[in-house]
Amino acid sequence: MEGDTKRIEGIVEEVRYINHTNGYVVLDLNCNDELVTAVGELGEIENGESLILEGFFTTHKIFGEQFKAEYCERKLPESEVSIEKFLSDGSIKGIGKALAKRIVQQFGKDTLFVIENEPERLTLVKGISPKKCREITAEAKKIFALRQLTSFLAKYNIRPQTAMKAYKEYGTDALESIKENPYILCEEPVETDFQKADTIAHDMNIERNSEKRITAGLQYILKANALLGHTCMPVEILSQKAESALSISEEEFYQIYSSATQNNKLFQFTKNKRDYAYLNEYFNAETYIAYKIHLLIDSPCQNFDCKELIKREEALNNIKYEKLQCKAIETALNSNVSILTGGPGTGKTTALNAVISILEKMGFNVMLTAPTGRASKRMSDLTGYEAKTIHRLLECKYDGTEKHRFMKNKQSPLECTALIVDEMSMVDALLFESLISAVTSKCKLILVGDSDQLPSVGAGNVLRDLIESGTVPVTELKEVFRQSSQSCIITNAHKIVSGNYPELTRKDNDFFFFKRNNPEQIQSLISDLAKTRLPKAYGYSPYDDIQIISPTKQGATGTAELNRILQSVLNPPSPMKAEFKSVACTFRSGDKVMQTKNNYDIEWKKGNETGSGIFNGDIGIIKSMNKNGMTASIDFDGRIAVYSFDLMSQLDLAYAITVHKSQGCEFEAVIMPVFSVFSKLSYRNLLYTAVTRAKKLLILIGSEYDIYCMVDNDKRTNRYTCLDSMIRKTFGIKEKEDTEITIKFADV
Repeated sequence: MEGDTKRIEGIVEEVRYINHTNGYVVLDLNCNDELVTAVGELGEIENGESLILEGFFTTHKIFGEQFKAEYCERKLPESEVSIEKFLSDGSIKGIGKALAKRIVQQFGKDTLFVIENEPERLTLVKGISPKKCREITAEAKKIFALRQLTSFLAKYNIRPQTAMKAYKEYGTDALESIKENPYILCEEPVETDFQKADTIAHDMNIERNSEKRITAGLQYILKANALLGHTCMPVEILSQKAESALSISEEEFYQIYSSATQNNKLFQFTKNKRDYAYLNEYFNAETYIAYKIHLLIDSPCQNFDCKELIKREEALNNIKYEKLQCKAIETALNSNVSILTGGPGTGKTTALNAVISILEKMGFNVMLTAPTGRASKRMSDLTGYEAKTIHRLLECKYDGTEKHRFMKNKQSPLECTALIVDEMSMVDALLFESLISAVTSKCKLILVGDSDQLPSVGAGNVLRDLIESGTVPVTELKEVFRQSSQSCIITNAHKIVSGNYPELTRKDNDFFFFKRNNPEQIQSLISDLAKTRLPKAYGYSPYDDIQIISPTKQGATGTAELNRILQSVLNPPSPMKAEFKSVACTFRSGDKVMQTKNNYDIEWKKGNETGSGIFNGDIGIIKSMNKNGMTASIDFDGRIAVYSFDLMSQLDLAYAITVHKSQGCEFEAVIMPVFSVFSKLSYRNLLYTAVTRAKKLLILIGSEYDIYCMVDNDKRTNRYTCLDSMIRKTFGIKEKEDTEITIKFADV
């Protein structure tokens, strides 16, 4: 029965496909003369190997019956036939078919034992000189070391992909190194879950209070909280978390913590007489940002007669800038670093266009950038100038280990003399460090964003910290222009961010509220609006114009369930549509999808232009699937990327997306369910961010009570960072007093 967990055993007849980066394999397994197609992340499997697999049978509409392996136990081939096949297929470099045959004839069933344990005996075989023997031994050592490592880690439910990372990092001695200190698995580039390393350590009889265990545990806690946005943690809170999670005493914590900071395993910064613990990368990021902001602001600055320049721009464009817009333009022109902020309809784009125009007339080389593809495209559309993603601007290169490096950096900086960064609220500390390191001291830095929106997905609160530091000139546009004030989307957005309830009763504008009392009614209305009513009334495309945005992934009105429903309505199954079933969902040709993690390796084409990199939040359409090649062609706003089927685990359906994933995007029409919102997601900034994603039409569906609760809850997504204090320290300015805030920490 499909879906039942089963155990099968056999010899690998043929490896039909292998991804050497993540270990995903498609192979034919000979199980008592019956060929079974098995798939899964099994590692570097070779023809002739004997495997024991645990998993389940599933029937794919294109590829038929497959065995999806979730666990793999590898055994060396045992029969002379399978050993010869194993060696003949190039498993060990330097051994071809003829030599494999002679080796097996010499040693029989003991062949692999001899190669692994008594390799000097290989010289007994005709054609193997001492030099050749050493070469074969070196290659065999690699094969056996990886096999042993993979088998050992599999006992702890650690995937072959992770084993390969560990092998690449620690070489043929990886297994011994891990047994000596399993916690190296938690470090880059392997980054295994701490609990798994802890289980290995227990089996290796490593003491509970050992320094390597506690140090790794502290790093693990800080990493877990970085996923919630914190670049650091107060030391006393880290102590509390560590004592509970690691079962250690306060004395043991402070003893190891002190040693870790002395050995640069952890770092500490004191803010307002309170000590904060940092991981290396976040400490370096925030200290460097503080240093570079100080360097830029203190560099010589060219001053302009802004009043005259603004008058010329007004005459040229037949426009009259309001007072704060003039201030924003003047601040940007006469400051090395400046921030332009404000809500929707306040004229940020108008002021920004004036700044760009004047800078270009004054001979500046201006570059525009934003954190995401959609945000940069929107910036281009609004300004008429080319805008690139930050990754593309910095010429991101993928190194094959799921890490990346930027070709533009301190040594090879950007050639611009003015850099404008939009959607700064989305830029996290690590990304801003990379960006600002590529900026020369002669470059103007103009940061644009709405500080009332959600902070970045990555750790840090850069825009707010820069504002709070009091060292960077800030212009906040507040006046909503007359044309914009006619939009209920904009007026209600400003009401929400000010703590006032939005107008929910009007039915003659661009902001609508439909009261529904249960999830089934909400699901039904969303489906009807997306498929029929909005396309019929406004001509909107369910794919290109309409976006459902939900506060959460979970629940009846979360993105997971809404995507399942909307896919069945908008892109139902058909014999004419190819399908691929991933762990999370079924994809088919025509589906709207979103990339869920940065992948710097995926190549794309756009006309004659080529490039690489599809990033977290990019939305595309599956144009076709290739059954034989096991690939899908996906259109990301004109960039055509080809995904192997195993890479599709990085995709999710995107008929409905979360508010967090919608940041930096705008859509013609937004539909949002607001019903029984989880308390941790029921806050003002999240509602405000969702509302401001809509350009022409916004529809809220649910209860007034939930909407009002979100407006009433002004607890920002608070984060622990020290960047504002670090910046003030570089300028020699007194620290600001901290205010009591409610902070959410990760459960570890």
